[in-house]
Amino acid sequence: MKFIGTRGTDSKKTFSEVILNPAAPNGGLYVPEKLPTINENFLIRLYDDRDERTYSSVARAILSLFKIDIEKDLIEKALYTYLKNFDADEVVPVVRIDGNLAVSELWHGPTRAFKDMALQPFGVILSALAQKRGENYLIMAATSGDTGPATLKTFENKENIKVVCIYPHNGTSEVQKLQMVTTNAKNEKVLGILGDFDDAQTALKVLLKDEEFRDTLNKSGIKLSAANSVNFGRIIFQIIYHFWSYLKLLEFNEIKLGEKIDVVIPSGNFGNALGAYYAKKMGLPIEKIIIASNRNNVLYELIKYGRYDLRDKKLIKTISPAMDILKSSNVERMLFDKFGEKRTTELMKSLEENGFFELNGDEIKEIQKDFEADFATDAESEEMIRKYAKKNYIIDPHTATALKAYEYLKEKGKIKNYTVVYSTAEWTKFAPSIYYALTGEDIDREIAEVEENTISDKDAIVYIETNYGVKAPDMIRELFNKEIVNENIIDKSKIKEETLNFLKK
Repeated sequence: MKFIGTRGTDSKKTFSEVILNPAAPNGGLYVPEKLPTINENFLIRLYDDRDERTYSSVARAILSLFKIDIEKDLIEKALYTYLKNFDADEVVPVVRIDGNLAVSELWHGPTRAFKDMALQPFGVILSALAQKRGENYLIMAATSGDTGPATLKTFENKENIKVVCIYPHNGTSEVQKLQMVTTNAKNEKVLGILGDFDDAQTALKVLLKDEEFRDTLNKSGIKLSAANSVNFGRIIFQIIYHFWSYLKLLEFNEIKLGEKIDVVIPSGNFGNALGAYYAKKMGLPIEKIIIASNRNNVLYELIKYGRYDLRDKKLIKTISPAMDILKSSNVERMLFDKFGEKRTTELMKSLEENGFFELNGDEIKEIQKDFEADFATDAESEEMIRKYAKKNYIIDPHTATALKAYEYLKEKGKIKNYTVVYSTAEWTKFAPSIYYALTGEDIDREIAEVEENTISDKDAIVYIETNYGVKAPDMIRELFNKEIVNENIIDKSKIKEETLNFLKK
């Protein structure tokens, strides 16, 4: 399989080239020249093999369709991370809630968020390629809270790899921050910036395109790559769990082979949703991909009205901080698939230069063939947390936005199929917000400006464990006793300087 750029390409690239060097020409993103497709027989084979089926075997089957230029033994080593580093036998448990609803839990990896699903195997492949080529790489990662810990975990102490992780100071949960600032791997640097995630992501994109920065790295024998979902090495692994969910519903006799389902995905940077879109394009029977947003609802406005307008928007801090994003990178890949290179370049140029683009009526209809959208306020998310706790199911605030979308759109008659909601993080990562939702304390606070939590993450976790019969995993408990060794708070203008200083050590 070959890869091309969304805004034009100088030459077609292989998967190994794209994973190592994710910056496409003209500021675009790499996408497959042509997606592989499946037929019903493909799903029948996977379903009939249910006695031997594992998450890794499904992943292996999907990856084989892409014909990537990665040796089989390396793919096996990458897939072994699912067996080694996840605490659920199935890797991704699919939990039936009630009626026509199931929740796919993507957070059973080492950092308790869905980013592990892609970054665990991704890290194995990228570092092995670097070692095989005798090359040294700087991996840059910008995070709204989950990509950072997952990147640091997958690359810790890997040879030929250095990592710089950028996160918004005061823009993550306490647990997310502790997962980053307590890392003591010598090949990793964590930088908190005075800004939000969009500032961090923009800074990363600028550095990826900065020729002077690249030249400085090259003189030191270092190449530049990225762990964000701008890297297709992330996206390819995010396609797999949509197939897995469908197969589990078949196994549960909730659906029949070929029957369409709907999926609801909490969305910030659109990578998870893009994985579902690609799975549908490949032939997985998905009818609608429902995008759930918080009050930073740019994706809702895009899908409902065809507008992407940042001109008068400011990022709103919410109880679902991993979705506090206004510039969703992976939208570009969807636009390219729908409308091609010329129109995508035009739209993205307008967004970058004017902070705005607008689709025409036919384009809006084309997007709405595959997507529906909704968003939740913090109060609505808290209501979902309380409601599902009464059903003995504790959810995090991001999953709550998806369940709110499910319930609202089902009531409106816009969801008619069996539905899978994707749970993107374990409750332990946002325990104070769940505590306030469950106790009713602080319930009248201004939704537009979430106040600083007055209960610690540790105390909130203890409360939830004591009263709701759940248990935090050891990797979360241990965070509160770890030494903070990597806390650097800087202005975003200093990222380049701090990165270069780190590389000199």
